[in-house]
Amino acid sequence: MLSALEKFAPLPLQESWDNAGLQLGLTEAEVSGALLCLDVNEKIVDEAIAKGCNLIVSHHPLLFRGLKQISGADYVQRCVIKAIKHDVVIVSMHTNMDNALDGVNWKIAERLGLKGCKFFAQKSVDGLEAGSGVVGDLPSEMGARAFVELVKNQFHVECAMCNELLERPIRKVAICGGAGDFLLPEAMGESADAFITGEMHYHQYFGHEQQIQICVIGHYQSEQFTAEIFRDIIKRECPGVRTEIAETNSNPINYI
Repeated sequence: MLSALEKFAPLPLQESWDNAGLQLGLTEAEVSGALLCLDVNEKIVDEAIAKGCNLIVSHHPLLFRGLKQISGADYVQRCVIKAIKHDVVIVSMHTNMDNALDGVNWKIAERLGLKGCKFFAQKSVDGLEAGSGVVGDLPSEMGARAFVELVKNQFHVECAMCNELLERPIRKVAICGGAGDFLLPEAMGESADAFITGEMHYHQYFGHEQQIQICVIGHYQSEQFTAEIFRDIIKRECPGVRTEIAETNSNPINYI
């Protein structure tokens, strides 16, 4: 199964700072079930154990940096201890899935019904087509307020953080899930009418009035459907494996 995931989103596509791939465990074990999720925390590991899944496939890696001790001092260490104790394998597909064809950004575009999608901020790694963002067209142009409402509805968010509403119609939309504010200049270079991402620094909202509609919906919210990509890959390539999309909401941010 790991080879099927890495065939879809090869590890060389990940950014230099990332740690995608096998996080812990022995891959020779027969898979009893795969729990698919965005993040790994203790509740996710508990859910995998309760559902009889000995594999967790996450988007965000549990292990970004080397552990100097495993004593249960923080949630990462506690997850490692619990997963090893219960023979749970953890695999993460992070920026390699962000950059892959039909990966995270393409899933966002699919939710919005965008047409004619292509990569922007393209890169070529080992001859593979890849890119940090995706740009495409809405089926028909719409006003800025209607566009923001469409995004909110499709991603189940109560509010979006936007700059001044654009006074011209929106048709061309640029996307970068997660912390994608670094791609705002490239989105503008694509002549996009709107840019959707999960996070943006305060000062980047300034100076783009009536140039591009910024629409920031939250990191978790922008990537919440990534587990569906994992499910589709596994069902297609490993049809005998049971998959479960996690019921645990791992978003650490509370909206009060």
